[in-house]
Amino acid sequence: MNNLLILLKKEFTLELRRKSVISGIGLYLFSLVFICYLTFNLRLNAINAATWSALFWLVILFSAVNTVAKSFIGEKPGAWVYLYMTAGAHEIIISRIIYNFILCLLLALVGYGLFVLFIDNPVADQGVFLAGLALTCLGFSASLSLISGIAAKARNSHVVMAVLSFPVMIGILLMAIRITKNALDGLEASASRDEMLNLLGINVISGALSYLLFPYIWRS
Repeated sequence: MNNLLILLKKEFTLELRRKSVISGIGLYLFSLVFICYLTFNLRLNAINAATWSALFWLVILFSAVNTVAKSFIGEKPGAWVYLYMTAGAHEIIISRIIYNFILCLLLALVGYGLFVLFIDNPVADQGVFLAGLALTCLGFSASLSLISGIAAKARNSHVVMAVLSFPVMIGILLMAIRITKNALDGLEASASRDEMLNLLGINVISGALSYLLFPYIWRS
């Protein structure tokens, strides 16, 4: 547990020191939302719920992938040595999943706020929507953290990251879009129960695979 807390503290400390990275991610997210606003002229022409959902998840998907992709890709040799000496493989992957989940959730909430500010807020059931958002961010973090570890060991790591992450993201996004549709339509929470359970199952499987497989990646 102590090693896990040390690793989390390290991640947040480094992130806060790299202010250019934080501002770059924020600018990227803001630019995507503002381009959507300018392109569709949304203040003048009302946007339907399906289009709002599609735009929202496209923005969150690209922001999450660009953020989590750097989990292991681009680590300097000195950082790998530090990690080898500090903690075991299980503690490293758990700390990265937790850190990426917090970062993805913050980005998603900021993105949602920007959508409300610049575009519209058609969400009728905020509770279901936010619960689906949290589960989706956890799924992104659990799966992309492992894929980032795999890609970091290969040549052309960014290409490998894109190829491996695409099929995984499809299943998570399908559940997220269905939950969002129910939230936009104002349906009862029970209508999204199956999608929530499916998304939770995907998260559990992704987390278990990360926990079991990462030590083998770490030794290579």
